[in-house]
Amino acid sequence: MQRGDLVNPFPSARGRLANEAISRPASDWEQRYRRTVIITDTVATAVVVAGIGNFFGARDAANWHEKWVILAFGTELLVLGALAVSRSWAPAVLGQGAEEFRRLGRSLFTAAVVLALGGIALTSRNIKLWIFVAIPAIAIVTMIARYLLRLRLHKQRKEGRCLRPVLAAGSPETVRDLITRARKFPHLGWRVDGVCTTDGLAPDGDQLDGVPVVGRLADVANHVRRDGYRVVAVTPDPHWSPDRLQRLAWNLEGSDAEMVVAPVLMEVAGPRLHVDAVLGIPLLRVSMPAFTGGRRAVKGIVDRLGAAVLLLLFAPLMLLVGLLVALESRGGAFYRQRRVGKDGREFTIYKFRTMVAGADRARTALADRNEGAGLMFKLRRDPRVTRLGAVLRRYSIDELPQLVNVLTGSMSLVGPRPPLPEESAAYGPDIRRRLLVKPGLTGLWQISGRSDLPWEEAVRLDLRYVEDWSLALDTVILWKTLRAVLYGHGAY
Repeated sequence: MQRGDLVNPFPSARGRLANEAISRPASDWEQRYRRTVIITDTVATAVVVAGIGNFFGARDAANWHEKWVILAFGTELLVLGALAVSRSWAPAVLGQGAEEFRRLGRSLFTAAVVLALGGIALTSRNIKLWIFVAIPAIAIVTMIARYLLRLRLHKQRKEGRCLRPVLAAGSPETVRDLITRARKFPHLGWRVDGVCTTDGLAPDGDQLDGVPVVGRLADVANHVRRDGYRVVAVTPDPHWSPDRLQRLAWNLEGSDAEMVVAPVLMEVAGPRLHVDAVLGIPLLRVSMPAFTGGRRAVKGIVDRLGAAVLLLLFAPLMLLVGLLVALESRGGAFYRQRRVGKDGREFTIYKFRTMVAGADRARTALADRNEGAGLMFKLRRDPRVTRLGAVLRRYSIDELPQLVNVLTGSMSLVGPRPPLPEESAAYGPDIRRRLLVKPGLTGLWQISGRSDLPWEEAVRLDLRYVEDWSLALDTVILWKTLRAVLYGHGAY
């Protein structure tokens, strides 16, 4: 076991002395990771600034010591200062989620604005170089460096290291769901090490899904201070009144624990969720989903420009694949199918053909072998799929022609899965909310398991995207799609 690894401090749920102290070196790895990020950002910024200064400064050697050194050093300090002020190095945002990169982007944008204002004030002729070359270069290098650090951290977490010990406090049913999710997604960095329930008991004895029940909800703060939990996850339970939650927050003050309260009324997250004080009462304000307006217009522009660029990049590959498909088996290179898009309007989707000719007519005979979840028809070993088609499906190459759908406006780069007309006809009112936005070439379903997902989970992910989409979320999904495609998980 390496230094900073966590151990399970609960050999049994009972029999501990009340004053027993448990050492949890969770803060060690958190502080080491934070220091690593700070050093990486500093070195990356210095390398970019020095490289640009040396390259361009050599052309202006007479003024090197007077201007270039001042601008280079000032840019370095300005970037690092902006990162510190925007709390881009806060442990809570490092290593997971899009917030880390949002803060990094805001910091560098702020640095660019301040640099521009300073350059105008100093009437520097070289300021454009630092604004339009240095800052973007710093952004690219630091984001890549942070992503590589995150990959290493996620690998360690999958091995059971660098996890934050969590005390879950709520009803057994809601806590069990939290435990399941924490184990399913270890890269998020949570490990539930203890549970508190109303009476300090669990339905299956002194443990809940293998996690010890350490006490009652009324004693949460005492367990946190004694055992050193880093996160207190409060899940729904009738015990939790506003007064008790507030008292718990007060009792946790001065500890290293972060208190996280699960919403109990609706599943909403992201930019739609805000906390406002109304009449002195803290309220969660949920803004309406954005189905139109400026952000949607920007998304549409990004979709079409992105599709055009990707079509140009993949044109040689698409020509080669089209030729191979046509040569392998009888039939054309492309497959056309009717799908349902935004507001229930049907459109024709384009793919490379991956099945033998007449595959649609053979589907009826295979209906009793359907392995797809819910309304979807899927077979892991579909006899209609050609050998080349199996490769194209595994790496999603068959979907490249859908870039034409994105370019023409019937699809988006990111969105819900485009359903078949017969699937859409069977939708209930809730599931039909998937049709409020354009279907996507990729989406949350693509990066979360694709065809291996249960139907209910696929629907939940699509509805979550419809409700909580943002340009930042689209960027994260597109980035993660690359990894999902390379590994080929859930594609058949």
